[in-house]
Amino acid sequence: MIRRKKQKTNHNPFYDPNLKARHASAKRFKKFTLTSLIFSIAFLGFFLFDIVGKGIPAFHVAYIQVDVTYNEKSLDDTRFAVDKKYRDIVSRAWLRDIPLLVKENPNFMNTTLSTWVLADDQVDQYLKGHNHKLKEDEIALVDELNSKGLIEKKFNTIFFTNGDSKIPEYAGLYSAIIGSILTLVITMLVAFPIGVMTAIYLEEFAGDNKFTRFIEININNLAAIPAILFGLLGLAIFINLFGMPRSSPLVGGLTLALMTLPIIIVSSRAALRAVPDSIRQAGYGLGLNKIQVTRDHVLPLAFPGILTGSILGLAHAMGETAPLIIIGMIAFIPDAPSTVTQAATVMPAQLFTWAGMPEGMYIEKTAAGIMVLLTILISLNAIAIYLRKKFEVKW
Repeated sequence: MIRRKKQKTNHNPFYDPNLKARHASAKRFKKFTLTSLIFSIAFLGFFLFDIVGKGIPAFHVAYIQVDVTYNEKSLDDTRFAVDKKYRDIVSRAWLRDIPLLVKENPNFMNTTLSTWVLADDQVDQYLKGHNHKLKEDEIALVDELNSKGLIEKKFNTIFFTNGDSKIPEYAGLYSAIIGSILTLVITMLVAFPIGVMTAIYLEEFAGDNKFTRFIEININNLAAIPAILFGLLGLAIFINLFGMPRSSPLVGGLTLALMTLPIIIVSSRAALRAVPDSIRQAGYGLGLNKIQVTRDHVLPLAFPGILTGSILGLAHAMGETAPLIIIGMIAFIPDAPSTVTQAATVMPAQLFTWAGMPEGMYIEKTAAGIMVLLTILISLNAIAIYLRKKFEVKW
């Protein structure tokens, strides 16, 4: 007689026969998420390492000590200011500024002075071990001068004091920085008050009806549309319709204000909503009207959150390029603008232009510019976090 082996059964009513499979699935999901996180951090680290590695050399530039002659002949043709054998290894842009140097220093006239002259970009790239186009005799001359201590790498102040230039060693970010500042000033002057007042109206005064719900839906949709569409809107309204000057910080600021408005409105509404209703009810109990309660009690308590959201919106606007390209702020701008109606460019657009240049020196200046831009953006985000932590009120 064959006896059948009884199978073990679990009489627990809460027993799940798929429990082991679920635990294994959870472990796999945890590994996938951890792998994704590690991959993201590794990619970010590689990106930063590559940018820093390419950008650091741009903060130093080569100078050559040569005899410079200041006379009528050299003022008429600046090539004659230095010996013929040095003309191809020193910067043409530096020689071009000799008349201005003599004008600032009249005692230089009819003298020959040993001067540290900015080197040509190919010399700078050769000394940094990058690709270059120097000839053999030029390489021999540079090596000879370098062995005698007549070539030095100095901090590249030109990068921060000059505007854009077709001569790589003379190109700088100054005009783009000033253009960015003027553009962002216009952006905040327009977007901040309108955004905050809109948020106050929608959160504190507007009723819950079809009209307000329609506005809220459109605000949320505007925060999600591609940035380039705001550039097309700025081109159609501010330039074509109102005839504002193209490539100006005024148009750029207004265009970025349209893009930043939804971010400020949403963040401001969230800050206002975080203020407890007990604050409002206490004000009403003291006989204050709605305007007084909002102005004197709700708004001051919500202001740290509003300010944080506005700073993050400003940082977002500062990193935008696409809408500004549409309105022409990618033009060649060697001189910094002095008013908001003059032609200007911004840092992201300037970096976009440099990235398309074939010369190696523009590559390292692009990376250095990205480092400067990232530093500013990280600083703005750090300020926003600091303000949120410092003034945050816990209920």
